[in-house]
Amino acid sequence: MNLTQKILDAHLLSGKLIPGEEISIRIDQTLTQDSTGTMCYLQFEAMGIGRVKTKKSVAYIDHNTLQTGFENADDHQYIQSVTKKHGIYCSKPGNGICHQVHLERFGVPGMTLLGSDSHTPTGGGIGMLAIGAGGLDVAVAMGGGAYYLTCPKVVGVRLTGALPYAVAAKDIILEVLRRLSVKGGVGKVMEYIGPGVETLTVPERATIANMGAELGATTSVFPSDAVTLAFLKAQGRENDFQPLAADPDAAYDEIIDIDLNTLEPLVAQPHMPDNVVSVRELGPIHVDQVFIGSCTNSSYQDMMRVARILKGRSVHPDVSLVIGPGSKQVLTTLARNGALADMIAAGARILESACGPCIGMGQSPKTNAVSVRTNNRNFYARSGTASAGIYLTSCETAAITALRGVLTDPRELDLDLTVDMPDHFEVNDNLIISPAGEAEAAEVEVVRGPNIKPFPLGHDLEDSVTGSVLLKMEDNITTDHIMPSNAKLLPFRSNIPHLSHFCLTPVDETFPARAEAAGGGILVAGANYGQGSSREHAALVPLYLGIRAVAAKSFARIHQANLINNGILPLTFENAADYDRIDQGDTMELPGVRAEIAAGKEKLILRNVTKSENYTVLLPLTERQRGMILSGGLINFIRSAQ
Repeated sequence: MNLTQKILDAHLLSGKLIPGEEISIRIDQTLTQDSTGTMCYLQFEAMGIGRVKTKKSVAYIDHNTLQTGFENADDHQYIQSVTKKHGIYCSKPGNGICHQVHLERFGVPGMTLLGSDSHTPTGGGIGMLAIGAGGLDVAVAMGGGAYYLTCPKVVGVRLTGALPYAVAAKDIILEVLRRLSVKGGVGKVMEYIGPGVETLTVPERATIANMGAELGATTSVFPSDAVTLAFLKAQGRENDFQPLAADPDAAYDEIIDIDLNTLEPLVAQPHMPDNVVSVRELGPIHVDQVFIGSCTNSSYQDMMRVARILKGRSVHPDVSLVIGPGSKQVLTTLARNGALADMIAAGARILESACGPCIGMGQSPKTNAVSVRTNNRNFYARSGTASAGIYLTSCETAAITALRGVLTDPRELDLDLTVDMPDHFEVNDNLIISPAGEAEAAEVEVVRGPNIKPFPLGHDLEDSVTGSVLLKMEDNITTDHIMPSNAKLLPFRSNIPHLSHFCLTPVDETFPARAEAAGGGILVAGANYGQGSSREHAALVPLYLGIRAVAAKSFARIHQANLINNGILPLTFENAADYDRIDQGDTMELPGVRAEIAAGKEKLILRNVTKSENYTVLLPLTERQRGMILSGGLINFIRSAQ
């Protein structure tokens, strides 16, 4: 067996490990972050379960940390109180980015982790099977329910050789993206194997696993080996270690070979993470801003390499350099060893340990700026400045670029960039709040600010569904398009009515008003609809606006699951050319759809009433998913089963 199969098999509750079959697995740990967590805990409360049933659940506050009004602070208070009551640990603002902190303090090789953040697969860097999902799926897992997924194919990414000078782990995953595209990992787990793996530290492995989300992959996983043990020992957690690896004769559905010796520094150009070329090919373009940080590249090792490059030098006058260490532990270590002083002396602006610029939470670049960043996504307008071009690189490339003022190949450096991982990190968990004991939990009051509004629930599926095409969209529409997530909107993640005024406005500013006036309708999209974040707001807000179905060429995994969870029909064109035959404004009908779905039919007729045409659309659902769709969503389905 390969490692993915071993972990799945150890947690399998139903189904068989056959790619394409539905399986359910037991979840050991969960994580949430505050921009998805408020909704997740509202849903958990709605289920009426008193205490979480996982081995460990952790709520992180790392996204909405700009407190320009009461909204974010109120949400933080709600999360801290609701987690204390229900048996969940809470990582307070300032403690760090969820994925970095979870690696440091909670991740356990061989365990399953379900997180309401699409970059939860970062945990694969220490041998976890870590999967991103919608908040409702996470809420169900916290209540002891199984997590259902399509059994993935397993791709063996065989690494040989070792990274050359100034080439980084970020360049490995950019190379994979260049080869496979943002759709190339859908329905797959990327399992890293081969002798090159042992040359990579846990932070480097985590960087690669983190950006596997950009492939659309279910997750990515590395073995748990001597490198993993050394990392856990440094955290004082060696008792959590267990060795894990694929069997020597393990089979894979596909093999990708990467010779690390041949890689060079790479860069993803706007506006997709797979738009990858070499730094050398792109050349010395002028740069206005550099951001080093995010859950992808904010580890101790990343920061130390940056400090070494900046030491004794000065940031170019035309560049604004901002640096965000990934956790309080990393920031404290930099402060104690002098590296932080080297960064500040060079002219860097130091941010708190949080997501920050990666999600458009502060540090938006100027009009028409070029911003070089070490984060994982460069989707259109995600930075908060629609006209800016965001380029994704390694920390080494970003740091030398900040000094030169133009995109620069870090191989031009003449520095020793070797950074040894510490034998021991200073552990101070004073910003992690333990939950109340079971006896004390009843006395804990859950505090809800005025910004927290009820979330919408779907209703039983009608006999037939009719509506006009409110919007026709192209390929690769992201969750940032569907539900923008900038600094102005993030404080309203627990206020669906307010967010509804901004739904799909990056595509069409008139959409919310038209949807409201029409009382709902249908959306039509191209391929890979809903790629990007796990945010279920991209389903909840359209549900609030009355969207009953989305017809697309294909869907991103998490978003498709979120649509089903909320009772919205995700329809796939059997013939992709039918997409071209539909115009915005056409009236569409799904005649007799309730009876068809109840009978288990996977091919439905989508009738274009305006053009008197019929199209075949696919809706393959398991028995459980059929119940969810017929009931108007997962919560209704759970309630009906009680």
